[in-house]
Amino acid sequence: MTADASRIETEWLTLPELVEVLGEPLGRVRRLLDESHLVGSRRHGALAVPAVFIKDGHPLPSLRGTAIVLHDAGFSDDEVIDWLLEREDSIGVAPIEALLAGRKSEVRRVAQTLA
Repeated sequence: MTADASRIETEWLTLPELVEVLGEPLGRVRRLLDESHLVGSRRHGALAVPAVFIKDGHPLPSLRGTAIVLHDAGFSDDEVIDWLLEREDSIGVAPIEALLAGRKSEVRRVAQTLA
């Protein structure tokens, strides 16, 4: 990744790290990924998920619906992650920051315009 001021810097968690952070067995972690509760990428080798997608030891609740909207718009997992982590001018911050601040409706409204 490039060090870009418009992009959220985040740690990336591999599957074994997710098992530990979430306190869930590997099969359950894989299901969370399959069901879009989490979104991962293999761009750095092993499958990993941005740590910012986890809050208080659980997947961020508003992430799933937002990821589904983006997947329905034709986004790949990598594109979903990029969109969530990069500043979105119409929101004023990166979409993941807005989700963390409870601005789910606003983020999804913008995501729906991308289809």
